[in-house]
Amino acid sequence: MRILGIDPGLQITGFGVIDVDGPSLTYVASGTIKTTHLDRGNLPARLKVLFDGICEITARYTPDSSACEIVFVNVNPQATLMLGQARGACVTALVSCNIEVAEYTPLQMKKAVAGYGKAGKPEVQEMVKRLLRLPALPGKDAADALALAITHAHVGGSAAILARATTLGRTSTASFKDGRHH
Repeated sequence: MRILGIDPGLQITGFGVIDVDGPSLTYVASGTIKTTHLDRGNLPARLKVLFDGICEITARYTPDSSACEIVFVNVNPQATLMLGQARGACVTALVSCNIEVAEYTPLQMKKAVAGYGKAGKPEVQEMVKRLLRLPALPGKDAADALALAITHAHVGGSAAILARATTLGRTSTASFKDGRHH
């Protein structure tokens, strides 16, 4: 299985691609999509660069699934909103390319890769280097994206098994007020 990890950002979005064969993880590619060459006030153009970049990466590496970081709330609400729009462009690109999208918080990713939810970027970079047997540390944005792909490789299978078990375990469905179902 091939997994594409995405660390969204409006100025720099990291991506990382790994192959998973049972417990074996193999590095395929990583890098960044940058919008820093565009005017900061031209949000639509910057979002288009992200969308097109993700579409190009999915066409080139043909991932089976993807993992994207969930936006956390910053002290600055405007920065959070801008990051959310960048993330939305990335997720929309993945979905438009028919790629399954799993979502993980930074805490989940750091726990899965470094064993500690408050690990810093250097610790994540070092663990990604070790887990993928890379000759050097990947850049911080690419490392986070690779770490998200690794997280999905480790956690995604278990989550899918739990989801199937829960769904299969139901013997009936119930309708609730306002059309909700159980």
